[in-house]
Amino acid sequence: MPSEHKPLIDPFGRAISYLRVSVTDRCDLRCVYCMQENMVFLPRDELLTFEELERLGRIFIRLGTKKLRITGGEPLVRRDVMRLIDTLGQELGANGLAELTLTTNGSQLTRHAAGLAAAGVRRINVSLDTLDADRFRAVTRGGRLQQTLDGLEAARAAGLRVKINTVALRDVNEDEFDDLIAWCGRQGFDLCLIETMPLGETGEDRVNQYLPLSLVRARLQHRWTLARDDTPGLEGVAPGPARYWRVAETGQRIGFITPLTEHFCDSCNRVRLTCTGTLFLCLGQDDQADLRTPLRDGATDVEMEAIIRAAVARKPKAHDFIIDREQPTTKIARHMSMTGG
Repeated sequence: MPSEHKPLIDPFGRAISYLRVSVTDRCDLRCVYCMQENMVFLPRDELLTFEELERLGRIFIRLGTKKLRITGGEPLVRRDVMRLIDTLGQELGANGLAELTLTTNGSQLTRHAAGLAAAGVRRINVSLDTLDADRFRAVTRGGRLQQTLDGLEAARAAGLRVKINTVALRDVNEDEFDDLIAWCGRQGFDLCLIETMPLGETGEDRVNQYLPLSLVRARLQHRWTLARDDTPGLEGVAPGPARYWRVAETGQRIGFITPLTEHFCDSCNRVRLTCTGTLFLCLGQDDQADLRTPLRDGATDVEMEAIIRAAVARKPKAHDFIIDREQPTTKIARHMSMTGG
């Protein structure tokens, strides 16, 4: 790698090799832990164009990004988003990008799964918090479970590997984790349980929602044989936030993302670019850099690289998420759909 494109290193020696790019704050669901029921979405002219997203993606790849994840909101509801995914897919391999992937709620996969595979996407994360249709409708405020299940079948038919992301919600889906493990085993999917995070006001009580995954894992070990699985990820890309166990009875993996009970900040290798061009250096802090303004003011690629390097040089050591009765208000005002899931 040329010296002028030396890797992005933050103040704590962590190489930044993973970029999550939100392409829209819009979503066709209204999950109770993610957003309010009646959301006001951004004006479309505030969103980065596909050309701007493509340019920033290429700059980050030159700066050492090995993994690029497309997120939202629900990324597949943005019109013509496959054009962006096709273009970024051309960066795979020789140009340095090792993986292009996507997080989705699955509602649009029947239309787009084959196109994702053709663009070079090999695996996706699909958000699914329950296998009960009525409960799904309540958690998503109106969603249809069968639409997501049909999308998952389309993903399988397209040859995409699937990981199911499930937010653990006290008194909502905590009685389903055994069923989800068994179902994922039959489907050939990995499962990842996630602690709810205090991002944005959703109209719900965060304290009542919060379920520590340390407790969940202890419960699961009474029924399932779990063995730590530290299989390395992509070459040159540090492990993500999940800690994985292999489930002996199914052969699949279960991961735990624990930002509150056991944070994973020491190995953080990622930054997030919002659909408006704001670069967030930490999901749980407000450290940010505006990339849209210089981009639209005519900054060269060299100037944009300098702005990105200066931002990464301010990346904080860790988040400070907390959910408790003494601090019931949400510290981070922005919704997950705005930052990019």
